Amino acid sequence: METPPPPDAPHPSLWRRWLRALGVMLVITAALTLLALLVWSAPAIHRRFWVFPRAEAAWAELRAQRQPVPEDAGWREFRGVMHSHSELSHDCEVPFPDILRAMEAARLDFIVLSDHPLPDGRASFDVQWRGLHGGRLFIPGFEMRDGLMPAGVRPGITLSNRAPPAELARQVAEHGGLLFFAHPENPRAWELPELAGMEIYNLHTDFKRAGGSVTGALLRQIPDLVLSHRRFPDHLYRLPFRRPAEFLRRWDELNRTHRITGIAGNDCHQNVGFRGFMTPEGTLRVEDTSPRVIKEFPPGFLTRAALRLGFGPLEPGRRLFHVQFDPYERSARHVNTHVLAHELTEPAVMESLRESRVFVAFDLIADSSGFRWSAEGPGGRAVMGETLPFAAGTRLRALAPIPGRFTLVKDGAALSTREGRSAEWIADGPGKYRVEVELSILGDWTPWIYANPIQLR
Repeated sequence: METPPPPDAPHPSLWRRWLRALGVMLVITAALTLLALLVWSAPAIHRRFWVFPRAEAAWAELRAQRQPVPEDAGWREFRGVMHSHSELSHDCEVPFPDILRAMEAARLDFIVLSDHPLPDGRASFDVQWRGLHGGRLFIPGFEMRDGLMPAGVRPGITLSNRAPPAELARQVAEHGGLLFFAHPENPRAWELPELAGMEIYNLHTDFKRAGGSVTGALLRQIPDLVLSHRRFPDHLYRLPFRRPAEFLRRWDELNRTHRITGIAGNDCHQNVGFRGFMTPEGTLRVEDTSPRVIKEFPPGFLTRAALRLGFGPLEPGRRLFHVQFDPYERSARHVNTHVLAHELTEPAVMESLRESRVFVAFDLIADSSGFRWSAEGPGGRAVMGETLPFAAGTRLRALAPIPGRFTLVKDGAALSTREGRSAEWIADGPGKYRVEVELSILGDWTPWIYANPIQLR
C-alpha cells in the first residue's frame, strides 16, 4: 500500500510551479541584464559600426587632397613633441632607444623631454639623452612643481623641485633654459616674468575631463575599448578630445602684454594599459603599465582553466597578456609642435620656441607640414612669432596643404573666416594676429592648426 505524503509536504505540482517561476525569473533577469548591457554599449556600438568607419573615410579623403605649399625663404620646418616622459619618470617605463623608434615611426624631428624629478626632488639635466640620436634631436627637460616645465637648461645643472616657483623660474632663466607651464587647467603663477610659453592643448587634460581621471575615462570607455581598440585605435584615442577654448582665452590674455609661445602637451607616458603574468610562486599578477600592481592572487581551478584556454601554458614568469591603449608612437602622433628654424640643433629649436615661430597641429588627423602664416607690408615681411610695423595695406596670409576653414583672431577676438587652401586679410590696425585652421569632418569643423601670433606694432 502506498504511503501518503505528510500533510505539510508540498504537492508535486507546487514544486513544478516554483521551478517554473524560478526559471521565468532567471530568463527575465538574463534578458534585463542583456538589455542593460546593450543600452550601456549602444553609443560604442554606434561609433564602432557607423561613426568611426565614416570618420576613417573622411580622414582618408582629406589626406588625399594634400598639395605641397611653397617653402618660406630662409626657414626650415621641424615637427616635434613636448611634454614627454621616459623611464626616468616614476610613471613611465619607456627607455630612450624605444622613444627613438617611436619618433621614427611618428616622423618626428625633435622631442623635448619632461621627466618627473627624482623622489628627493633633484632634476639633473645630465641624465637624459641630449643632442642628435639617429638624426632625431633630444632636448632635456622636466615637469616640476606647480606646473613648471623647464627645458634646455645647460648641462651640469641640477634644479630642486623643493624650491619655490619664483626661485625655480629665475634659475631656469639664469642657466639658459626656457620655462613653460603644463596643465594650464590648474592654478598657475602666470605673473612669472620668466615664463616663455604654455600648453594650449594637453592630451591628459582631455582624459581627466572625460572621466575625472585617466582611469575614470577608461572605465567609461570600456565598451569602446572592447569594440574598437583593434580596428580604430586612432579614432578611439581622439574620443575624449575637447576644443581647448579655455586655454586659448588664457593664452590670448597673456599675449596682450607678453610674448607667450603656445605649444602642445603630448604628455607621452605609455602607461595606460594592463598586463598579466605568472610569478615563480604560481600566482597571477596583474599590473598596469605605469607600473603598478593591481592584484596578485593564486588562481583557482576554473581561473587556471580559463587562462590556459585563452593564453596557453601557465609557466612561471611567462607573460600571458599585454594590452596597451597609449603606445608612445600614437601619443607622439596625436598632436605636434612645429617650429620654423634654420637647422635641427638645440640652440636653433630653443630660439624658435622662445621667439614663437611655432604652430600646433593635430597631425593624427592629417599631416599639417607646410602650413604658413605671415604678414607683409611696406616695413617688410614677418612669419608667426615675429613683429612688423603696422602700415595701411599690410596683408596677412595663411596657406595650408589641405583645404579648411581659416579664422583670423586679433588680440583674442575672432574677426572673420575664409574657406579654401589659403586665406588673406588686410590688417585693420596694430595688434597681435593669429590664425586657426579647422577641417570639415562629417559635417563638423574640427580644430587642426593653431598658429602663434604675428605682432603688428
